[in-house]
Amino acid sequence: MLPQGAEPVIRAFVERADIAALALFMWAATTTGLLVWTLKELAAANRRFDAFVRELTRFNERAGRNRD
Repeated sequence: MLPQGAEPVIRAFVERADIAALALFMWAATTTGLLVWTLKELAAANRRFDAFVRELTRFNERAGRNRD
């Protein structure tokens, strides 16, 4: 469940009994992961919308529906 390399970091915090710092680290790591995931999904949605607009433009050109 934990990312690779996280165990030594967690162990270092627990050995020093610095649970507040561990909680802050876990919150920051989770928030960063969610931000990366959100940006990835936003980029994918942008690509899908761009493809949709291109297809709509192609359809309008084939149907003879020019905006001019």
